[in-house]
Amino acid sequence: MEQRRLSPLDRLLSGIDSAMKTVAAPATRVSRPNPAAEIPEHRLSERDRTHAAGLMRVNHAGEVAAQALYQGHASVARDRAVQAQMTEAAREEKDHLGWCEQRLQELGAAPSLLGPFWYAGAFAIGAASGVLGDRWSLGFIEETERQVSQHLSGHLDRLPENDARSRAIVEKMREEEEQHGANARAAGAALLPKPVRDLMRASAGLMTRTAYWI
Repeated sequence: MEQRRLSPLDRLLSGIDSAMKTVAAPATRVSRPNPAAEIPEHRLSERDRTHAAGLMRVNHAGEVAAQALYQGHASVARDRAVQAQMTEAAREEKDHLGWCEQRLQELGAAPSLLGPFWYAGAFAIGAASGVLGDRWSLGFIEETERQVSQHLSGHLDRLPENDARSRAIVEKMREEEEQHGANARAAGAALLPKPVRDLMRASAGLMTRTAYWI
């Protein structure tokens, strides 16, 4: 039986439901094992624990935004294959969100208080770019994932050496973000103009500096 094609209103309501689950649910359910599940916890100094928590809070905020970005794109995608690709990527990003959330709890820290703001802004960007067409929507995905992969590489350099659990999560996230970007490129992503790429980088920098503390 052919799956029912969702109307724009259906997809908008689905996006709102995902938003509520992402920013208001007490705990994110994951569909895959945590990459750090079999790695023993090492004792961290108070300074290293606080620093690791700040970095993982940034990563959690980034995954909140990633959920919103993919849901925003999917809500207006014209091609069903593109919509399905973005929905699948959002599912993997939800696992990333849950893994970061679990690690924050282990470090005795909480997610960013500005989660609803990160979600709303990213969803608006995703939907707005998607209105321009799937190629531009995919272009935003590819560029976002490229910048995120660079950001995660930087976190691997900055995380405490003996924080193997955080490192395992970040490494798996980077691997999958790179794959999401490659998938978007293979699906026909358009190259975004340099001013747009620079603006995305500046916006991400603002979120990074803020979410580390709040």
